[in-house]
Amino acid sequence: MATGYLEILRARHAVRLLVGTLVGRLPNATAAIAVVLFVRAEGGTYSLAGALAAVYGVANAVGQPVLGRLVDLYGQPRVQVPAALLSGAAMAVFAFAGTDPVAVAYAAVAAAGLFTPPLEGGLRALWPSVLPEEGQVHTAYAMDAVAQEVMFTVGPLLVTLCVSLWSAQTALLVLNVIGILGALSVVVSPPSRAWRSAPREAHWLGALRSPGLLALLGAFLFVGTALGSITVAAVPYADDHGGDAVYGWLMAALGLGALIGGAGYGARQWSGEPARRLRALVALLAVCYVPLTLMPGVVPMVLLTVVAGLFLAPAIACAFVLVDRHAPRGTVTEAFSWLVTTFTVGASVGTGLAGPVVEAGGALWGFAVPGAAGAVSLLVLTATGRVLAAPARQEVVAASSENDPNRAVEPRFSSGDRA
Repeated sequence: MATGYLEILRARHAVRLLVGTLVGRLPNATAAIAVVLFVRAEGGTYSLAGALAAVYGVANAVGQPVLGRLVDLYGQPRVQVPAALLSGAAMAVFAFAGTDPVAVAYAAVAAAGLFTPPLEGGLRALWPSVLPEEGQVHTAYAMDAVAQEVMFTVGPLLVTLCVSLWSAQTALLVLNVIGILGALSVVVSPPSRAWRSAPREAHWLGALRSPGLLALLGAFLFVGTALGSITVAAVPYADDHGGDAVYGWLMAALGLGALIGGAGYGARQWSGEPARRLRALVALLAVCYVPLTLMPGVVPMVLLTVVAGLFLAPAIACAFVLVDRHAPRGTVTEAFSWLVTTFTVGASVGTGLAGPVVEAGGALWGFAVPGAAGAVSLLVLTATGRVLAAPARQEVVAASSENDPNRAVEPRFSSGDRA
C-alpha cells in the first residue's frame, strides 16, 4: 500500500490536487467547532451555538449536490472559484457582525455553508484524468480517505491554536482565507481546467428509488446525529476542565480514533454479508459512546473519545459497499452523494439537539445523546435487515471515450474491493 501511495504521489499534479483539496476543505471541516467557539466567545448560549452550527451543516448538505450538478454542467473553475469566494465572504460577515443581530448571523452561516465548494467530489472526478490505471484510482480514493481523517484530526487543533494565539474571530477569518487559497490552487490546475463531465441520464428520483439505499440513509442519519451531538456536548465539559484547549484535544481524539479504526479496518479483506457486518459495527459504535457519560479527568476522557471514534470510519467504509450494491444503474456517484448529505444533515440535527439538552441537563445529558442515536441507528438497520441483505444487481454505467475525453469513471467502491 505504501508503494502504491508513492506511485500516485509521483504522478503529475497529484500532490497539488490532494493537498489543495484538503486545505480547501479545511473551513468546512472545522466550521462546527469554529462556530461554537466563536459564539461562546461572543457570550452566546449553547443553544445558539448549536443552532448556528446546525444551520451551516444543513445549508452545506443542500448546497453540495446543487453545486456538484453545476460543476457537471459548466466545469470546475466556473463554479468552484465563485463558490469559494462567496462562502469565505459570508463567514467573514459572521466574524465581524457577531451574533447580534441574530438574523444576520443565521443568514451569514447559511450562505457560508450553501456556497462551500464541492472540492471532495471534484477531486474524485479528477483522479481518473491524472492516473493512468484504474487500480491507481482506487488506491487514490483510499489515500484521500486517510488524508481526510488526518485533516479532521489536525483541524480542531488548528482552530484551538488560532483561538489561543489570537481570538475565535481571527480563527474564523484565517481558516477561511487558507481554504480559499487551497480551492484556488486546485481549480487553476491544468486537470481541473481541462476536466469535463460525461453526460448521463437518470430517473427523476435517481438513486432514491432504491429501497436498500433509503434504509441505509435512514440509519446513517442517526449515526450523523451521534457525531454532531458530541461537538456540542464536549463544550461544557471542556469549560469545566481547562477551556478551549481541552475541547480541541477531545475533537482531535475523536478524529484520531476514526483514523486508527479506518486504517485497521482497511488493512484486511472482509468476507461475509456486509449488511450483517454493518449492524455489528454500528452496535460497537453505540456501545463505545456510552462511557463518555462517565466524564472522568481530561486524560482518561481523551482516551475514551479515541475509543468512541474507533468504529466510525469502519462503519462508513462498510456502508460504501452497501451503497455500491443498492445504487440503481447509472446513479453510483449520486448515491454516494446522498450518503454524505444525509450524514451531514444528521450531524447538524445532532448539534441542534444537543444544545437544549446540555442547557437542561449539562454535559452528562449531552453525552447521552450519541449512545441513544447510535441505538436508534442500529434499530433501523435491524428493522430493514432483509432489504439491505437482498441481492442487488452490480450495475455500473461506464463512460465511453466518445462522451468523455478524460476517460472519467464514476467514483465507486465495488463490492469486491477492499472496503
